Amino acid sequence: MAAPVIETCHIACCANRTPNVLSWGRGGLIAYGTCYSVALYDPLEKEVVAVLNRHTGRVNTVQWVHREDCGTETHLVSGGSDNRVIVWEAEDGKCVGHTGPVCAVDAIHLDNNKLLIASTASDSTVRLWLHTGSKAECIQTISFGNGFMMDVSLALLPGSRVPVMACGGDDSRIHLYVKGNGQFKEVLSLQGHEDWIRGVEWTCVDGDLLLASCAQDCLIRVWKLVAKSGAEGDHLDVCTIRMWEDVFTLTESGEGPFQQVTLETVLAGHENWVYGVHWQLPVIKGGRPQQSLSLLSASMDKTMILWAPEEGSGVWVEQVRVGEVGGNTLGFYGCQISPDGSMILAHAFHGALHLWAHWSPGVVISGHFSAVQDLCWDPEGEFVISVGSDQTARLLTPWKRKHQTQPSWHEISRPQIHGYDMQCLAMVGRFLYVSGADEKVLRVFRAPRNFVENFANISGAPLESLLDAVELPEGASTPALGLSNKAVSLDMVNVFVRDLAPKTIEEDPSGFNGVSDQYRESYFHPLTLTEPPPEDHLLQNTLWPEVQKLYGHGFETFCLASDSQRTVVASACKASKAEHAAVLLWSATCWRQLQALPCHSLTVTQMSFSPDGRFLLAVSRDRTWSLWRRDSLPDTEPHFSLFTHTGKDTAVHTRIIWSCDWTSDSKFFVTSSRDRKVIVWGECSRPSDCPDEGPGIQPCSSILDVKESATAVSVCPFLCPDLSYLLAVGLDSGRILLYKWTPSGGSIGAEAADWSRYGETDVSQSHTLTVKRLRWRPRVGRAGQRDDGVGERAPADDVWVQLASAGADNSVRIFSVNREAA
Repeated sequence: MAAPVIETCHIACCANRTPNVLSWGRGGLIAYGTCYSVALYDPLEKEVVAVLNRHTGRVNTVQWVHREDCGTETHLVSGGSDNRVIVWEAEDGKCVGHTGPVCAVDAIHLDNNKLLIASTASDSTVRLWLHTGSKAECIQTISFGNGFMMDVSLALLPGSRVPVMACGGDDSRIHLYVKGNGQFKEVLSLQGHEDWIRGVEWTCVDGDLLLASCAQDCLIRVWKLVAKSGAEGDHLDVCTIRMWEDVFTLTESGEGPFQQVTLETVLAGHENWVYGVHWQLPVIKGGRPQQSLSLLSASMDKTMILWAPEEGSGVWVEQVRVGEVGGNTLGFYGCQISPDGSMILAHAFHGALHLWAHWSPGVVISGHFSAVQDLCWDPEGEFVISVGSDQTARLLTPWKRKHQTQPSWHEISRPQIHGYDMQCLAMVGRFLYVSGADEKVLRVFRAPRNFVENFANISGAPLESLLDAVELPEGASTPALGLSNKAVSLDMVNVFVRDLAPKTIEEDPSGFNGVSDQYRESYFHPLTLTEPPPEDHLLQNTLWPEVQKLYGHGFETFCLASDSQRTVVASACKASKAEHAAVLLWSATCWRQLQALPCHSLTVTQMSFSPDGRFLLAVSRDRTWSLWRRDSLPDTEPHFSLFTHTGKDTAVHTRIIWSCDWTSDSKFFVTSSRDRKVIVWGECSRPSDCPDEGPGIQPCSSILDVKESATAVSVCPFLCPDLSYLLAVGLDSGRILLYKWTPSGGSIGAEAADWSRYGETDVSQSHTLTVKRLRWRPRVGRAGQRDDGVGERAPADDVWVQLASAGADNSVRIFSVNREAA
């Protein structure tokens, strides 16, 4: 069997910002919606094992269909803003019918391998579906007029196979529907909540049903539904005090059997809206399912509470409370309990997952919660830094645990948390980078000592090889209402610790001295990490200090590039006129502006220095490219002059040129455009043989038509065994194509014999939205793969190279590509 060309190494993606987007199955996999996809995450292996791509809108709700025999689930249901409900199994089925985004789904197994699915959407309807095999049919639509149902839950009535459905919405009531004569009919409307109901969920205990509901009134209510004979209500003592009972019957005549609903308890413990409630799943004990009375709730007050009845009295009390303290983030949107009850999980407003294992914070996946705009490898290829429209920069690196053969990738630092959407970055050293955002200023960041030490602990690299002669600060912190990360020295850390220590009355008899004492800033605390940090530490204790600001652009920065010698940084901003479209060059040693390079009339979309540092290539929205040559001597200040460029008459591309890159030998460069063309240009290795006036850089490849907008391109820095160049092309649809190109002196009109398709990402590997950036790892092999004891790469790893991609679907993906695949 042929070796695979592309293997998915890591997918960094977070949960969508909706309450019902996460579900934990008995098989151990956590399913959650991320952008337009459903990700299946293994919390033990700490990696995404599969991605399901069928939705064309944001996934708002995901639910495993639990089995009555407590076996591993075989069906998964999801709903999205594309107005569709999808049932995932061996043959996926679609439920199409809603006219608005689907916000919640639930499903139960019926007889004869049928699924009953309930979905609620912003079109003010709840729809019931019957799924058989690969077909799904809408059997009923329940309209709520101008109201909205926020959540829906299905169960089977005690002692029968009759389905019952609970809906909670903006009218602060819980609507109960029971199926009779083939249709669901409303039998009760439960009152009690005083604000919108955000979550409802059934569970079965000793033959009775319990319904948990949560709302924006900060309360949780537990309702009990039991079967009751008609004679039970005829012999009540008039002096007996009992809870109010709502009774309904399953027959049209109003005669038995009767079902009774009472309020079991009201749970008050949260201080903000409660968005999610979840019962622990039943387990098999003694050959029969046994339900544990453990109820988990999640709130916007940044806490989760585990509730259970007290032994003896039966009074519901708070068992455990976990969450975040301080910070400037919002709270939790939903929660789940692992099937064995040993772990609990919440997802937050900004998409982050929070895991507690045995009541201690655990390692979990993370990712951007908006489009990822750019990424870059460090010069040694040991980590990736990405920036996105979520206004953050995130650093990913492989972590190899004990007794694990393969490393897993994790976010170990969040160097920058900004106030503007971030657009670009460029590495200027091992632990130094420049970033640009939707502002006119470029910012330079250097890693603090605490990060370097923790990076050495997690990656296994020797600390001595990472530290240089430069004295590094201990960490960084951001002042209130500030955008700049300020360096924190070790002396300042000691002062912070002393200030945060509780004072006695003798030391501070007046209590609070002012508002600043009541609302303290989130100070940096040095960490000693042997594993990736949880979200609260990423937010507060892993920032990099800002060492320089660069002023010069008149509009928002758009792209950055740095040369291989790490001496020059090029930057460009958004422009609608030629006067603003100039490329600015900066010294990477003194951070002084060196030159302005005017040529283009519209925004420069991407730039790239040749590997030998002699050329700077820029491509633009004006459909042209420009090539700049370095004139200065190696030991003098860098100076570039225009070498050649295309104009309106000589341009080959007919639409925006989105991306560009160089071959490793600096002979050729490649451009990709919205016109679906990928073109290789050259040869640039003989500038002395060409006159300075108009040297002829022409297409030296046939035109590669990739059938859709080519938004990103990158050339592998290592040749294939047949000495061909390996290129990755990212498309507007999210796919990534791999091509081999062999120089053959082809012309524009020639047959595409110089191009050969090498591979492409399949549906589960591809992004679901535009590929924004592609970057090959600058070292051969796979990051994190070291031989035991020597720290060197295994020889068999030389056939692999790694490719990192950034997508508008909020994800960063790292692929391993086999250069010697047949």
